[in-house]
Amino acid sequence: QMADPFLYDTGKRSQYGCLGHEVQIEHIKAYVCRPSFFTDKAVIVIHDIFGWLFPDIRYIVDLIAGYGYITICPDFFKGTEPWKTTDHWADFADWMKVHDPMKVDKEADVVLKYLKEQCDAKKIGVVGFSWGGMAVHHLMLKNPQLAAGVSLYGRIIRDSEKRYNLLNPTFFIFGEKDHTISYDQITLLEEKLKQYCRVAYKIKVYPGQVHGFAQLKPEDMKPDDKPYIEEARKDMIDWIKMFI
Repeated sequence: QMADPFLYDTGKRSQYGCLGHEVQIEHIKAYVCRPSFFTDKAVIVIHDIFGWLFPDIRYIVDLIAGYGYITICPDFFKGTEPWKTTDHWADFADWMKVHDPMKVDKEADVVLKYLKEQCDAKKIGVVGFSWGGMAVHHLMLKNPQLAAGVSLYGRIIRDSEKRYNLLNPTFFIFGEKDHTISYDQITLLEEKLKQYCRVAYKIKVYPGQVHGFAQLKPEDMKPDDKPYIEEARKDMIDWIKMFI
């Protein structure tokens, strides 16, 4: 049985008034937020297990758009049910089999095509949280069109040495108190990247932070965590700005 990755009660999350709008791209729905001025820079945001409608992820999309990027969060679950707070963790492994973060390539290609052809994007990055963090790690090994990536607390899958030969600069963000990712895993990731990675990378662990910490909206932050959440977000944006 897998530990519940979210220590906060997602059922009591405050609602969020979104700044963007929804679009249909081929077989995928997506949430898009654009800055007020023209830009040819874009960021794809990959949601966690709670899906593309989750208020916290839309808040992040709007936040990134505020820094001058066309920002898009596609429904990587393709209309199927996201994980719900009423679901049982005993069923999580089975749910993951049909929601595999290593099988996002087709959807990523559809969204990249849309950004290039419909939005005139020239440089595109990707940011993902938890399930989405795993998807980012996968895509940064597979898709050279993504100029930079930020993987936030994606569990580290070690199926082969190929997992460390990243194509473009990637930043890995973790919380020190994340009970789904052990410190040993992070240390091993660091060792392996040092050995195999030929591009810029960074790993940072934020003190006292649990799984999901960087997605919280201001009204949901605890005062002790706020500085670390804000620092993680600034670091995320700085990484994107450096390469996109």
